[in-house]
Amino acid sequence: MSEAVTTREVADFWFDPVCPWAWMTSRWIGEVEKVRPVGVRWHIMSLAVLNEGRELPEEYREVMAKAWGPARVVNAARELHGEDVVKPLYDALGTRFHPGGRDTGDPEVLVEALEEAGLPAELARYATSDELDESLRASHREGITRVGEDVGTPVVAFDGVAFFGPVVTPAPKGEDAGRLWDGCVLVAGTPGFFELKRTRTQGPRFD
Repeated sequence: MSEAVTTREVADFWFDPVCPWAWMTSRWIGEVEKVRPVGVRWHIMSLAVLNEGRELPEEYREVMAKAWGPARVVNAARELHGEDVVKPLYDALGTRFHPGGRDTGDPEVLVEALEEAGLPAELARYATSDELDESLRASHREGITRVGEDVGTPVVAFDGVAFFGPVVTPAPKGEDAGRLWDGCVLVAGTPGFFELKRTRTQGPRFD
């Protein structure tokens, strides 16, 4: 085994499958794995759980209603088939939802994604079932408590430091991705540092 593999450290990444910004960040951190000695461990979180009990615009309430299904299916796959299926299923779902523009509430997307990831199509039934919500909420809580309830998805944790984001478009590639990673780890690990932010002037670019 090469030295690069044996010295690889682990970053934890929490995502909601329906969030386009989490998708952009996931494409970035995939590039980071290529240029830094970092491997990613993938976890489910839920915007629907995060927004429970909040006053939301009608349009966003509809988005949150649809968000339950994909998160539940990913969680069920994890519970019943192990951690290794989370990333392939996320890739299959996210490719359809984001660059593919498919409806996040379409049950056919769930079936297609499960089949692509080599998982039983019957897992799609969990989209409308709350029987595994306790473990979904536990996974969500593990991620969100590291950064606070006033942010969303994604959450990245590395070497004892957790942060929301980065929110970026398009996803940097190659060494550009590595430099952004270095900067995120640096500022997030600075005692007393909490936030850098500017107004978004464009939507996600799924190049």
